[in-house]
Amino acid sequence: MRNVIRRLTLVAGLAVLGGCASIVPKSDEPVVPVNATSARLAGVQTGPSVSSLSLADKDAEAALASFIESCPTLLRRDDTTGLTRQADWQQACGAAPASRGTAKLFFATYFETAQIGSGEAFATGYFEPEIRGCRTVQPDCSVPVYAVPDDLIRQWPEDMAESERTGRPPLGRINENGDFVPYFERAEIEEGALAGRGLEIAYAADPVEMFFLQIQGSGRLSLSDGGVMRIGYAGQNGRGYTGIGGVMRERGLLGDGPGQYAGSMQGIMQYIRENPEEGRDLMRLNKSWIFFRELTGDGPLGSIGVPVRRESSVAVDPKFVPYGAPVWLDLDRDVADGLWIAQDTGGAIKGANRFDTFWGAGEDARQIAGGMSGRGKAFILVPKGTVARLNAE
Repeated sequence: MRNVIRRLTLVAGLAVLGGCASIVPKSDEPVVPVNATSARLAGVQTGPSVSSLSLADKDAEAALASFIESCPTLLRRDDTTGLTRQADWQQACGAAPASRGTAKLFFATYFETAQIGSGEAFATGYFEPEIRGCRTVQPDCSVPVYAVPDDLIRQWPEDMAESERTGRPPLGRINENGDFVPYFERAEIEEGALAGRGLEIAYAADPVEMFFLQIQGSGRLSLSDGGVMRIGYAGQNGRGYTGIGGVMRERGLLGDGPGQYAGSMQGIMQYIRENPEEGRDLMRLNKSWIFFRELTGDGPLGSIGVPVRRESSVAVDPKFVPYGAPVWLDLDRDVADGLWIAQDTGGAIKGANRFDTFWGAGEDARQIAGGMSGRGKAFILVPKGTVARLNAE
């Protein structure tokens, strides 16, 4: 988005393409061991046979189509989960194109299920919002949609010890004194830190809608001339994501009691609109800012560079689910039950069995994603023989 998008995991992802992120995180989200930095360390065991899953024909065919689009990633990218090797996917990917029309048989033939950790899943939802926008600034359409600025760089701070430099260098900028510092946060950007630099690729009419589109990580701008401009995740300012739904819950603003607002995207937006000053300050607690580019291809792109599809694409933590792998969800929200393909990730999608389901565009997608909070079981579909090989190793 959550990444596609990234995503509002309702992040969103947030995303995000590039960006999925949970708006209303629950305090009892599934927990994995603190040292579990990959699926193998979280624990892997055999799940039920694929043929025993209640897989509908339509669901299987849609998942197969997305799996085919993901195969190039499976065949060239190292799997950071520790579960599979590139060669493990060759047989299934080779057979997939000829298996259209017999998708259920295809998945039963080439895959087995693996339970990661407890298998206790938590899933949210994200979608591709469409909001009013314009290509050139207008009095009623002036919220900038920025491209990635050229002074946003990755660099190790000079005062950081060599032993602390693990992973990727942080994002930031060089200030007027020549020092590497964190990049501008949301409040600074809203107050004009990037104005006048020619970074605007478009404008949005509503700052609240634009805030939530950023959480999703991609979306559509409905233009005044009747056209539609699709924008997608291009980068992020390096600042931490804060789910404002969690803050509102801590403050007692969300719930079912008198004076409280519904714990959904719709309820959060209602509070912000009815309390504009408090709402602005609340949104600014999320210092993360998403930069965009115009998309001209087929659909919003997930983090592996292929289009995400409604009710087929899911955002995952790639340390626990291989990108491109099928995922079976059986939740207390039946609408999200079925087979999904791991094609995206997001800032709030962390840990084993944490998922963000994609619901496409339109009002029904907004409603489903905005209220999605499902719990149940999850199984990863991996090439047959994977679990036995892991146990042997």
